[in-house]
Amino acid sequence: MAEKIKHNDFIEVDYTGKLTDGTIFDTTSKDVAQKSGMFNERTKLGPATICVGEGQILPGLEAQIVDKEVGKEYIVQLSAENAFGKRDVKNVKIMPMSAFKEHKMMPQPGLQIDVDGELGTVSRVSGGRVIVNFNHPLSGKEVVYTFKVNKIVVNKKEKLSAYLNNVLKIPEANLKIDVIEDKATVKLPFDLPEPFVKVMEEKILQVTGLKELKFVKEVKEEKK
Repeated sequence: MAEKIKHNDFIEVDYTGKLTDGTIFDTTSKDVAQKSGMFNERTKLGPATICVGEGQILPGLEAQIVDKEVGKEYIVQLSAENAFGKRDVKNVKIMPMSAFKEHKMMPQPGLQIDVDGELGTVSRVSGGRVIVNFNHPLSGKEVVYTFKVNKIVVNKKEKLSAYLNNVLKIPEANLKIDVIEDKATVKLPFDLPEPFVKVMEEKILQVTGLKELKFVKEVKEEKK
């Protein structure tokens, strides 16, 4: 009997997201990206390694993965509410042109902006007012995902590397990790805030099964 996916499992998964009209908006497959015209040389594509239940992919898709079998392909349709949310008129805001001029920006329809960590898209410019839509571009749309879990990851070093890559956004190739007898040391090019380290350590030990974790700032030798 094939293995089934549970919460806190680390899995390697391939997926492709489409609108109901067949338009592809997300994929882990290089072939699919090339055929759909969305391939970008700067974007690394390949199976995603995630910890199920940690919100590392779209929550609606993640919920569908639980209890599915390894190696079997599935197709699921998500309502707007379970995908990128319903469109909310409260997320469409009017901003003064002066706010853009302060930052030496010339707003025009389609321009994406970041306001206090919230991403929005300029939908209209009228006189001294700029209308910005802070809804997700795919809000209000039903989507269809095809996915297959390739394997359950059991190697603790792979688990730790994938988790840090998802949380800290550091490429796995740049992470220096040593694991000896359930004790791990991670070398990073920067210091992490102590409160953040404490919370992260507790979570990582819980989900990876490691017994000990230590973060060390990597000191580069100066060239003579």
